Amino acid sequence: MTAVFRVGLVRLVSRGATAPGTLLQAQANALPTAFMQKCNISGRTMRGGPRCPKVPPYPYKTKKYNVISAFFDKTSKRFDENSKVICVEGPIASGKTKFAQELATELDMQYFPAVDLDLIYINPYGYDMRKLDPQLPPSCRSYDVKDFCRDPNHELAALFQIRMYMLRVSQYIDALQHIFSTGQGVVLERSPYSDFVFMEAMFRQGYISRGARSVYNDLRQNTIGELLKPHLVIYLDLPVDAVQKQIKARNLEYEVKSKVFTEAYLRDLEALYKQQYLKDIAGHAELLIYDWSAGGETEVVVEDIERIDFLQHESDPHNKKMLDWRFPLESEWCEARIKYCNEKSDLMNYFNVPRFDVPELLRSADDSKVWRDVWFNAPGMKYRPGYNADVGDSGLLTKSKMGINEVF
Repeated sequence: MTAVFRVGLVRLVSRGATAPGTLLQAQANALPTAFMQKCNISGRTMRGGPRCPKVPPYPYKTKKYNVISAFFDKTSKRFDENSKVICVEGPIASGKTKFAQELATELDMQYFPAVDLDLIYINPYGYDMRKLDPQLPPSCRSYDVKDFCRDPNHELAALFQIRMYMLRVSQYIDALQHIFSTGQGVVLERSPYSDFVFMEAMFRQGYISRGARSVYNDLRQNTIGELLKPHLVIYLDLPVDAVQKQIKARNLEYEVKSKVFTEAYLRDLEALYKQQYLKDIAGHAELLIYDWSAGGETEVVVEDIERIDFLQHESDPHNKKMLDWRFPLESEWCEARIKYCNEKSDLMNYFNVPRFDVPELLRSADDSKVWRDVWFNAPGMKYRPGYNADVGDSGLLTKSKMGINEVF
């Protein structure tokens, strides 16, 4: 009921207002004119420099955006042609990080690096929670990508991939917060939409059980629909033999000696990417694929991006491309902004799917008690960040505000 009241209030305030920007011609049946994002992305070379100053960014990391904020701070006025979500995908060691950073710089967008479990295991004070492993029962110990590479058949492998998916959803919500609050586009290295590729490859290789795969699919079905699909996906393609050479070339011990990166596993990843993920996402977003065996030039990719007309699908209401980003009214942009900026904890609660039939995803009550006693007595873990005197926080008696969206 609260959500219904909020939506009604936002729409009442914005009644009759269409968002500024590019307007489509009204349909023959006199439907309201809708605001759509500008059709082309432009790089620094085309612009001749940085973007023109716009409305100052909203401080979404320190200030909530709610119904009252929507009265005074509209959303679409910050958008320009580069207010878009770009996801960079590709096999392991394909050069995604370097390319994504260069692309973000050229397009004046915010770069979001690939997630890893350091986001869970390194607390806000820099303490590595993996140091607690000797005090914890086996079911509660840490297990990250290095552990997976060394021992992919471990009983914690399924939980590891589920956590990776949760982190990718959390990061994607952060990216949507950024674009809605600042108007600056974002470049992400991988996304929650492609995460299933890794879970499915792990299942095919026998690293996880059918039950764990079923739980993952339930979680994905329960959460993925709450997000907005990207505008553009860029896939850097490498054949399997080139991937193996790149793994050897970057010489990370846990990768070079890994039991995971066999030809069979890498071929499964390639097939799942090309036959399932790319095929599906192409129905919702623009897609660019490059042979990156010998690397490539970011400037060439930018030129290709600048040629894409992101508005070409709007004339057909049945076309699913960019459908997630078709908000007819300013009030709907504000509603979406409230959802991602002020309700992240609610969105992450969608991961609470009750499944108790997969042993490797469960802990005993005794193990859970030991974990809680150890984990929440570690340095900086007794209280919220900023309130832990044991790690140097001060002025506790005068603090009155909690952090915004303190989830993951």
